[in-house]
Amino acid sequence: MGEIWTQIVPLVSLVIINYNSVMDVMPMSFSMTGYGQSSLLFGGYKVAFEVKSVNHRYCEIVLRIPREWTSFEDVLRRKVQQHIKRGRIDVTINREQDDEDTASGPVLNIPTVRSYVKAANELKIGFGLAGDLSLHDMLTLPGVMESVEEAAAEPILLDSWQETLEKGMEQCLLSLLDMRAREGSYLTADLEQRLEKVEQLHHEMLELSPSVVSEYRDKLRQRLSELNDGTFPFDEHKFGMEIAIFADRCNIDEELTRLYSHIEQCRTLLKGNEPVGRKLDFLIQEMNRETNTIGSKSNHLTLINRVLEMKAELEKIREQAANLE
Repeated sequence: MGEIWTQIVPLVSLVIINYNSVMDVMPMSFSMTGYGQSSLLFGGYKVAFEVKSVNHRYCEIVLRIPREWTSFEDVLRRKVQQHIKRGRIDVTINREQDDEDTASGPVLNIPTVRSYVKAANELKIGFGLAGDLSLHDMLTLPGVMESVEEAAAEPILLDSWQETLEKGMEQCLLSLLDMRAREGSYLTADLEQRLEKVEQLHHEMLELSPSVVSEYRDKLRQRLSELNDGTFPFDEHKFGMEIAIFADRCNIDEELTRLYSHIEQCRTLLKGNEPVGRKLDFLIQEMNRETNTIGSKSNHLTLINRVLEMKAELEKIREQAANLE
C-alpha cells in the first residue's frame, strides 16, 4: 500500500487543482468536445489514461482497456457517468513496464522469496532442523529470480489496481472537463450574442406590428379611391369590416409574446450548470415555429425581411447549441 499512496498523494493534489480550474469558469454550459489525459506509476507499471469526447445525442461510453482489466469496466463506466451526461466518450487505458524500474536481466520474485522463508521457519519449528538460508542459497532456489516477461504475467491484485484505476480516471476526467468547460464558455458567449441579435429583431417586429394594419388600411383606401369612377358608392361600413378581418388575421401578438418567453428561457439555461443541449434544441424548434407563423401572417415586406433574418440567426444558434452537453 505504501507504493500506491506515494502515487495517490500528488495525484489528489492535482485533481483538486484541476477541479478548481473547472469551477473558475462556472456557472456555464459544457461543450461535448474535449480531450484529457493522465498517467501514474503503480506496481512497476506506468498506467496511461486518455479520454476523448465528441458530439452525440446520448451518453455513449467506449472503453479500450487490457483484457485482464475487464472486471473493472463497470466501475470505470460509472466514474465517467458521474462527470459526463452527454456525448460519445472514448476511454483508452494502457500499461507498460516503467523504464526506471525495469532492467534487461531477471527480476526478484518477492512472493516466492517469502514462501521459501516461511517454509524454512516451519521446518525448523515442526521438525527441529537447524541451519539458516543464506543469500547465496536463496538466489539459487527455483523461481526466486524470473524474467521480465514472467513478472508481467503475475496475477493482478484487484483491489489495489481498482483503486489506482479509479484515481487515474478521476484525474483524466477532470482534465477533460477543464477543456470542455473552456470550450463551453466560448460557445455560451457566442450564443448569448446571437440571442441579443434575435431579441433586437423581436423588438423591431414588435414596433412594426401595429403599422401593418394602418398601412394596409391606407393602401386599400387609396386603391379604392383610384378605382372608384363614381359608378358605385363607397361603403365605409364594409370597408371597416374588411380592415377588422385583416387585423385579426395578421395579429402576431401571441407569437411575439411566446417568442420573447423562449428567448428568456434560453438565457436562463445558458446561465445554469446542468446539461442544456436538448432543452435548447427544443426551444429553438419552438422559436422557429413561432417565427414561421409570424411570416405566414405578415403582409408587410419589412416585417417579412425581419422574419428571414431571424430564421437565419436561429439556424446559427441551432448549430452552435448542438455542440453543448
